[in-house]
Amino acid sequence: MSRRDFIKGATAGLVAGALPAAMAKDLPEISWRLASSFPKSLDTIFGAAETLAKRVAQITGGRFKIRVFPPGELVPGLQVLDAVQAGTVEAGHTAGYYYVGKNMAFAFDTALPFGLTARQQNAWMYAGGGLALLRELYQDYNIVQFPGGNTGAQMGGWFRREIKSLSDLRGLKMRIPGLGGKIISQLGGVPQTLPGPDIYPALERGALDAAEWVGPYDDEKLGFHRIAKHYYYPGWWEGGPQLSFLFSRQKWNALPEPYQAALQAACAEANVRMLADYDAKNPPALMRLVQQGVRLHAYPKDVMLAARRTAFDIYADEAKNNPVFKTLYDRWKPFRDMQNQWFKIAEAPYQNFNYYVK
Repeated sequence: MSRRDFIKGATAGLVAGALPAAMAKDLPEISWRLASSFPKSLDTIFGAAETLAKRVAQITGGRFKIRVFPPGELVPGLQVLDAVQAGTVEAGHTAGYYYVGKNMAFAFDTALPFGLTARQQNAWMYAGGGLALLRELYQDYNIVQFPGGNTGAQMGGWFRREIKSLSDLRGLKMRIPGLGGKIISQLGGVPQTLPGPDIYPALERGALDAAEWVGPYDDEKLGFHRIAKHYYYPGWWEGGPQLSFLFSRQKWNALPEPYQAALQAACAEANVRMLADYDAKNPPALMRLVQQGVRLHAYPKDVMLAARRTAFDIYADEAKNNPVFKTLYDRWKPFRDMQNQWFKIAEAPYQNFNYYVK
């Protein structure tokens, strides 16, 4: 076989699940709208929904089409879940922890501070029972949910001034959503939840002292380094944050079974591809930022210890008062602890040796 034939065959394999033409023509033509929480300029995170739409169309011979809309065109970025629940759109791409105001249990769908890495999150969702548990939560909102990407461990945010100790967080206005924001609040800061396009203007006019988003590749695009030069790590609130695809339960149930299978396969591909893209794009982006005068800092140890203690205090309190959270937490916590034991023995020593031995 020639190299060209091999490449053509491998490419065909990417869509090997495509429906035979004779079968496809007997299935209905369907058009869906998908509302994203993420701006189009952030090609990797917004691109997960585009990957989904492209692959579904390929598998179904173009008979099942999904059109992706950035925030603001159909619904605001932080109202995607509400729009899918209400049937305003058939589908959404968002982060579950944007909706912890409805139920703190939504954090398990994205990330809990000091929780799982991206690999561990995938293990929890696909093999550890997490997906089934979260489906029960989403059922109350008339939604079927699938993992829809992961950024990997995020950076810890951009600060106008250096954070030298825990006391420097007092009164600090920071864009940070979800449980991370709740922890910052208990440590004396003032958390705010803003969608991506609104963060830069808020930093620029001084409405924010600090902001976190994702990591070097996306943060560079949003230009935070032009205003706040202190870049912190790690993003202890998002060690492996997952994004999710949300589908209206009625619309999902009405799909022919081959279309459901196409969606499920496309979600899995988008989930894997996003993490691969970020892992490839973040290292050179970080180097570019440092070359532009960005100063990298590790969070002070007293901040890390206080944040971790506060996090698990919050989880224990929430589990006492929120049965849904407790059900998830009672499964998630032992899974997390077991994962950490394994990664401490196998993954961490290997990585640390490679990182620090020249």
